[in-house]
Amino acid sequence: MLQEESDLSLIIAQIVQKLKGSNLYSQLERQAWASLQRPEIKLESLKEDIKEFFKISETGWEKKLQNAVYSELSVFPLPSHPAAPPEHLKEPLVYMRKAQGSWEKRILKSLNSMCTELSIPLARKRPVGEQKELLNKWNEMGTDEPDLSLFRPVYAPKDFLEVLINLRNPNYENGDSLSFRTHLGLIQVPLKVKDIPELKECFVELGLNIGQLGIDDSTQVPPELFENEHVRIGQKVLAEQDSAAAQQYIRQGSPTALRAELWALILNISSQPEDVLYYEQLKTNVIQHDLLVDSLIYKDVKLTASNDDYYFVFEDYLYQVLLCFSRDTSVLSHFAYNSASPPKSYIRGKLGLEEYAVFYPPNGVIPFHGFSMYVAPLCFLYHEPSKLYQIFREMYVRFFFRLHSISSHPSGIVSLCLLFETLLQTYLPQLFYHLREIGAQPLRISFKWMVRAFSGYLATDQLLLLWDRILGYNSLEILAVLAAAVFAFRAVNLMEVTSLAAAEAVLADLSTLKVMPLLQIFLFATVT
Repeated sequence: MLQEESDLSLIIAQIVQKLKGSNLYSQLERQAWASLQRPEIKLESLKEDIKEFFKISETGWEKKLQNAVYSELSVFPLPSHPAAPPEHLKEPLVYMRKAQGSWEKRILKSLNSMCTELSIPLARKRPVGEQKELLNKWNEMGTDEPDLSLFRPVYAPKDFLEVLINLRNPNYENGDSLSFRTHLGLIQVPLKVKDIPELKECFVELGLNIGQLGIDDSTQVPPELFENEHVRIGQKVLAEQDSAAAQQYIRQGSPTALRAELWALILNISSQPEDVLYYEQLKTNVIQHDLLVDSLIYKDVKLTASNDDYYFVFEDYLYQVLLCFSRDTSVLSHFAYNSASPPKSYIRGKLGLEEYAVFYPPNGVIPFHGFSMYVAPLCFLYHEPSKLYQIFREMYVRFFFRLHSISSHPSGIVSLCLLFETLLQTYLPQLFYHLREIGAQPLRISFKWMVRAFSGYLATDQLLLLWDRILGYNSLEILAVLAAAVFAFRAVNLMEVTSLAAAEAVLADLSTLKVMPLLQIFLFATVT
């Protein structure tokens, strides 16, 4: 009991500290000072009167504060022991931290070797003429065709998978008898993942007898009746401006017309004038300075989104958002709970001297092959660049960073891989064993889907329904469940293949799949 109270006090103190640096805090402070002029505020009961003023205020300050606290709780790491060092907050397992550190060194080596080979600096100030030219074509950067033939992605998902496959817990000696199931999969680390009964409990709102958007033939309620009622409730949730209610609501899917507002409410994003100004400052930084990672961003967009039937029209938006993202130092704060650490660069001739060190890129995130696909689906929902930018940044620091860093977190990519393999091995053992025997380990096929949160693989309407559930459950575990469900759906065809190439061909096109029926059948109709 005392421990729980101590944990709660710690969480409250940390959230208060975080909110003190926010724009909302200064707004509340101004409102509190302004309220002192009101006749109902008495000196002898000042604290209670101001609290009451915020509650009855028509501007909804109490609700805004509740949403801000709820938003912080959604990303807040679980409390650790007060004496635990800061790195435990990033990642409690030492071998995971070491593996992440080694992986970062490989990435930096790749980046530095590219720098040396091409004789290109990490950063340079653009000449005035170049600044003007970039400013003039800011909204049509897709028409620019720089020579990127010499640039290569720093790494691709398959490179990252090889690192995860070689991950081992040193506390387990080679002679230790791991469970039989562990040896079948590629991931060989002992992490606790959910089984189907636990997943059913977690994703209870996806049950067969509960209405869902994204399912056309529900037998319980005619689809149009459910949809009309669901839209009505959604409008009420938006009118109340309650983040927690929006998160619960979206677990059954979001109506297309309400999705943009609901996601913004859940992520606690409201486009204030200062947010637009901040975005413009980032844009100015892009105009003034050229970074090596800019070429990596250009290259990635050209290789991925520009070749995608759904997303090629958003090429300009992708450049704008990703170039600004690379300059945003506010992203650095998420490294407090991310197992990764931002890379450092040193002023020439001052290598190793910390006072001459800067984070590079300024946001601490080096883009990899496919990174732009985290932004592309959001372009369907948000057409105002600063709003699109804020939504992507919040999605990244809540969810997407976990898909390319090594950690033991339940939503981390290592746990997702292990969950995927465990589900297949346990509930589709014949299929799993068959694929393994022919050298087509399922994870080698599904890994790229999970790393990109299925972006670029599913049809956009289905992808947005999937991302509704990621936001609704504040978890990425549904990615692993869907990956397993896809294998279950194509099991008959997969049992006939005799090679990895043939298995990949069977699973090459996911664009016709309906996400919600797959998830429901796998979770609630699988014999456990």
